Amino acid sequence: MTEPALALLDFDAAGRAVGHHLADVTQPHLSVLDLAATRGDGVFETISLANGHLQALEPHLARFAHSAAMLDLPAPDPEAWRAAIRAVAALVVDADGAPVDEGFVKIVMSRGVEGGSGSLDPRALVPTGWVLGAVAPDHGAARRDGIRIVLLDRGYRHDIAQTAPWLLTGAKTLSYAINRGVFREAARRGADDALFVSTDGFLLEGAVSNLVLRRGQTLRTPRTDLGILAGTTQVDMFAWAESVGYATEYALLTPQDLEEADAVWLVSSGRHAAPVRAIDGRERPVDAELTARVNAALHARTH
Repeated sequence: MTEPALALLDFDAAGRAVGHHLADVTQPHLSVLDLAATRGDGVFETISLANGHLQALEPHLARFAHSAAMLDLPAPDPEAWRAAIRAVAALVVDADGAPVDEGFVKIVMSRGVEGGSGSLDPRALVPTGWVLGAVAPDHGAARRDGIRIVLLDRGYRHDIAQTAPWLLTGAKTLSYAINRGVFREAARRGADDALFVSTDGFLLEGAVSNLVLRRGQTLRTPRTDLGILAGTTQVDMFAWAESVGYATEYALLTPQDLEEADAVWLVSSGRHAAPVRAIDGRERPVDAELTARVNAALHARTH
């Protein structure tokens, strides 16, 4: 296993990325005044890497740009970021220099160094950006044996994206204290993960994942207008499912749909499809055969 690989983005005074340079990951690079550190004011994406192939790169770049727009950050130049991502991905190798079976590339853009431009307008700051690549954690047990989840009240209605867009639901931001708190609460309740439910009773998403249910020959997931993050891996799972004869649906789902489902997964870029084997302490069946097929298809992606 090699050290993680790092590239720093170079920006001009207008906030446009104009290139990148590789950097030593063991050395300090982030200012203590950077708004990534002091405010969590920025956006990120994590792109899975399988045998040297970046998976769902273009959807991740599109979501990165969407999140940046929601935060009034400068539009990330796709060519500049794509070049940095590919340069870092090429360095995620094993001790023999071969591409690793599973890795990841994380891209981050913050608003920049507070006060760095001399302007009080946060939109006038020059962004900070970097790309980090490394070997992925081992998610084999979660994919094979399944995970235990709990249902947690998210604290707002399912229409929050329309009624309070300033809450930035649906943006992938660096403000992750709540997401980490969710995992701690799940652990306190004897679970591995959690699924959010709106105050008016609709299923939403996990802390870092999307929900997928199977009932019969139909896969279902919550609608993407519910203030949730649209899932790149969920989209690829649906595309594969349709290719082998399943129907797919974006819907308003409730906890009753969980009870009636034949199988349930939490889906994410890193963990892929993790079958849910218990909800709030109640055991439920796992579709091991379909889970294995889905994860094999996700791992085999070369786009």
